[in-house]
Amino acid sequence: MKKNSIEISVGLFMVAGFLAFIYMALTLGEVSFLTKGSTYTIDAQFNNVTGVKKGASVQVAGVVVGEVSKVWLGDKGYALLALRIDKNVQVPIDSMASVKTQGIIGDKFIQLELGGDEKMFANGGTIRDTESAVDIESIISKFAFGSAK
Repeated sequence: MKKNSIEISVGLFMVAGFLAFIYMALTLGEVSFLTKGSTYTIDAQFNNVTGVKKGASVQVAGVVVGEVSKVWLGDKGYALLALRIDKNVQVPIDSMASVKTQGIIGDKFIQLELGGDEKMFANGGTIRDTESAVDIESIISKFAFGSAK
């Protein structure tokens, strides 16, 4: 009888560990069907998004409110980003999106400057008022080789 209780305890421990693993995988992983109802997507059109990758954070006033879910080149040569934003954050149509860097040489992220308009972006809207990434390498090379004015 003692052997059976040890086996049952080990079995329950293994099941609990497996359930904890599944929970962590779904919570930390990119499981779109779990987050689809709590977010909406806005596209942002940029001239240059150097260094911005899928999964980069979207921030408002330094608070993460979403992430970049897709990066692609549009028909007219513009870079487009799909920003997946928390439904609790409403983005006015006069808002501005900027590519920013965390720290001196940190990761790129998208900073939203919320406007004051009463009309809000709906799912699938496009922000065209954007500020592209600053290309540090080209600025340094201009100074290093004397072509800066």
